[in-house]
Amino acid sequence: RRAHDRHQFVTLEFSRPHLRNQLADCEAALDPQVRRAVFADHAGSIVSTPRPMRAEQRNLVSSLLQPPVPTPAQSLWYQSKSLELMAHFLFTPKDPELFCMRQKRVARDRVERTRELLARDLANPPTLEALGQEVGCSPFYLSRIFSREVGLTIPQFLRNLRMERAAELLRSGRYNVTEAATEVGYASLSHFSKAFCETIGCCPVLYPMAKHVVLDR
Repeated sequence: RRAHDRHQFVTLEFSRPHLRNQLADCEAALDPQVRRAVFADHAGSIVSTPRPMRAEQRNLVSSLLQPPVPTPAQSLWYQSKSLELMAHFLFTPKDPELFCMRQKRVARDRVERTRELLARDLANPPTLEALGQEVGCSPFYLSRIFSREVGLTIPQFLRNLRMERAAELLRSGRYNVTEAATEVGYASLSHFSKAFCETIGCCPVLYPMAKHVVLDR
């Protein structure tokens, strides 16, 4: 509710015997406070914790204002809606996680999956379109959440991965510069050397002999 908005209420009245009869087979799934109010011998008055309504709940409540049936059928229609309201509001939410929190978690999972896919084959990394299909979102959205979570664009992150791997190969002494460049997907030695110098801070030819080189991340 915002300032100056009007409060809107829907009041439903059910007898406890009626609720017990309707909910007996699904008692365990009820909201704990509802379960206590309905099935406890001496429940007293209970006020449940307020929580925002989901879109489908708001639509259901709004539909009560204009029954889409003839007047003689409205009593039956409202009875059916009362059961639907019970199903929406008396049970523990299927997913109590707030929508914004769920969005952030899904975004983090997608970013982590993207990192794994990029690291899997540095010589032939997937395209942005393929990454989007794999993690289940558009390339544009993936680029945006990746930059937000990692602090680097996907191409920048991939280049860092490649240079880290190339540095490992050069340190091993089993690969020369050309072989290391090919191993991480660079066909051009000049492009590889430029990227290596910018990322590692040292020429790849001199890197095996360099000490205390720190990767600029």
